[in-house]
Amino acid sequence: MSDTQHISAAQKAEILSEALPYIRRFSGKTIVIKYGGNAMTDPQLKEGFAKDVVLLKLVGINPVIVHGGGPQINDMLNKVGKEGTFVQGMRVTDGETMDIVEMVLGGHVNKEIVSLLNQHGGKAVGVTGRDSHFIRAKKLFINTPERNGVDIGQVGVVESIDCSLIKSIIAYGHIPVVAPIGVGRNGEAFNINADLVAGKLAEELNAEKLLMMTNITGVLDKNGNLLTNLTPKRIDDLIADGTLYGGMLPKISSAVEAAVNGVKATHIIDGRVPNALLLEIFTDSGIGSMILGAEREE
Repeated sequence: MSDTQHISAAQKAEILSEALPYIRRFSGKTIVIKYGGNAMTDPQLKEGFAKDVVLLKLVGINPVIVHGGGPQINDMLNKVGKEGTFVQGMRVTDGETMDIVEMVLGGHVNKEIVSLLNQHGGKAVGVTGRDSHFIRAKKLFINTPERNGVDIGQVGVVESIDCSLIKSIIAYGHIPVVAPIGVGRNGEAFNINADLVAGKLAEELNAEKLLMMTNITGVLDKNGNLLTNLTPKRIDDLIADGTLYGGMLPKISSAVEAAVNGVKATHIIDGRVPNALLLEIFTDSGIGSMILGAEREE
C-alpha cells in the first residue's frame, strides 16, 4: 500500500499547490546535493532519491550530485584483504587503495547512480574530477595532537575547480553526477572527501543551496537535540567542546565555508527520511540543520 493512499485527492492537490511558490523561487537555480549514507545503500531510499532528483529537474531546478561511497570502498578493500584506516575522518590512501577508490567511486558507484536516475526519466551524466581535469587537487597533510603534517597518501584537497564541464552538462538538460576524485599537477589521482568537493563545487557554481545527506537528523547537541541556524562561531564552540568530531568535521567545515562564500543556504539533512530532498526544498519547515554565513551572525 502506498504511503499516500490514505490522503484524499483534494489534500494531494493542496500539497502540490503549496509547492508552487518554491518551484517558482528555485526554477532555474542550481542545487548541489552531497549524496551519501543510508540513502545510497537502502534500496527504497535509493529509488526515492532518484525520483526526487528527477522531479527537481522536471520542475526547472538544476540538481548537481556529488556522491561518496565509503561503505562500498570498505567492502572492496575487505574482498582484497585490505583494512581501511582513518585519520580525523580522512581515509589513508596508499597507491593500491587509490586504485580501488577510483574503481569503486568512478566506476561502480557513479554508474549505478547515473543508471538509476536515467531509469526514472532523468538524463544523468557521470564524471570524475579527472574528466577534462576539472577538479585540480593537491596533497593533503593532516595535523594531529601527536604531530603536524601527517602524510596519509593520495588524499587531496581541492586546489581549483573549472565548472565549465558541469555547466555544459546542465546546459544540455542533463544531471551531473560527480565522483570526488581530483587530479594533481603530474596527472596523479587524489581521493578527496566528497563533502569538501560538494562544498567547493557549490561555491564555484554560485548554487542556491547545498544539501548534505547524512545518517543523522542534523547537527545535535550533547543531549541529542537538533540544532539549526548555526553560525561559524557556534560551530567553533561545538568543535571545541567535543560535540562535533570525526567524520562530521569535514562535513561541517565544508558547509560553513560554502555559506560564508556565497551559497545562499547550506543544510545538513537526514537521508534516511523518505523524500528528504523534497521536504527540505518545498516546505516551510524543512528538515535538518541550516548553516549560516558569518555575515549573518548576530
